[in-house]
Amino acid sequence: MPYEVTQFQTTPNPNALKCVLDRSPAPDRPRSYLNATDAIDDPIAAALFSIPGVTNLLIHDGWITVGKNAAADWKPIKAGVRQALIEAA
Repeated sequence: MPYEVTQFQTTPNPNALKCVLDRSPAPDRPRSYLNATDAIDDPIAAALFSIPGVTNLLIHDGWITVGKNAAADWKPIKAGVRQALIEAA
């Protein structure tokens, strides 16, 4: 079953965005990844790291925080997050 982003929330860090989901991607254990190599065994994280500009992730109970490089634009990243969460489920 795909995940749906119900809301994007800004954070104090302009290069991080909280993605609130319709259900939890990490009901048992939060996880954090600083790069795509660390996330290779996590299908959701690997899908999110395939989005150009994504640099780090925090996957928690009911939400994911996506970090980006400073030069990347949020609009295509948001669209990519929505699509990746549909396909990763």
